[in-house]
Amino acid sequence: MRRAKERTKKKKWPWIVGLIALPLLAIGIYVAMVYSSFSTAIDEMHEPIAREKSEKREEQVTLTEQDPFSVLLLGVDEREGDSGRSDTMVVMTVNPKDQSTKMVSIPRDTYTEIIGRGTMDKINHAYAFGGIEMSMATTENLLDIPIDYVVQVNMDGFKDIVDAVGGVDVENAAAFDNFSTGNIHLNGDDALSYVRMRKQDARGDFGRQDRQKQVLQAVIREGASANSLMNYNDIFNALGTNVRTNMTFDEMKDVQKNYREAAGTVDQMIVQDGYGETINGVWYYMMNDAELAEIQQTLKSHLES
Repeated sequence: MRRAKERTKKKKWPWIVGLIALPLLAIGIYVAMVYSSFSTAIDEMHEPIAREKSEKREEQVTLTEQDPFSVLLLGVDEREGDSGRSDTMVVMTVNPKDQSTKMVSIPRDTYTEIIGRGTMDKINHAYAFGGIEMSMATTENLLDIPIDYVVQVNMDGFKDIVDAVGGVDVENAAAFDNFSTGNIHLNGDDALSYVRMRKQDARGDFGRQDRQKQVLQAVIREGASANSLMNYNDIFNALGTNVRTNMTFDEMKDVQKNYREAAGTVDQMIVQDGYGETINGVWYYMMNDAELAEIQQTLKSHLES
């Protein structure tokens, strides 16, 4: 009788092992699928640039040693038959030692020297003249800091990214078109209209910059949520199609590992003391020299450069 019971107990073990193994196997397959899709997206997103490091750096940034670094975010509006312009230009500096990130939006009509062309023009024209590298060089010259990495987002395809995360919620400060004040939910098409509008905004380009940052932060928040894990394939496809960066997969892993806490505190610096000026019939935004110098010094100190 005892032997029969022992045999019964032994027969139960395969079932128990199976109950444990099946979920683990399912999780393993899911993780492998996510990793495979993510790796494919990263390969599509990665776009090397000619220079190894900024001319404003003596040594290349080492992310494994937690060196402070900078990123230029370009929101590019590309149209058929046109090379496009960077209508969104945001510079971020990241310092893991004081666990903070500083962010400044550069008005697209800012009058500055276009490096590599030798002319004065609107800063967003740098992309039209020389793509990512001219935009990086021109931004470096304006802010007098090294630009280590660049992330280019196709604004027309940005709606696909918003839809992939299930839409986003934002707090709208001023009603316009079909957008009411207060908390509103945006799908991809709505988000694109929301970030592009500026003529009905009393603050013009500055109001639009705030809305752009709102949507970007909401996309990051939604993308990191548990609900978005089920849509990983759509998210990675949207990223791979619409985002380009010179940051490699290994560098992204280093940032995630060594700089995670720095994303917790984001200090947004506002450009607001400049003025408009028309030159040869074209309107430009002229930055206030004192304000620009203060921004330059703040970013330099944050980068420890």
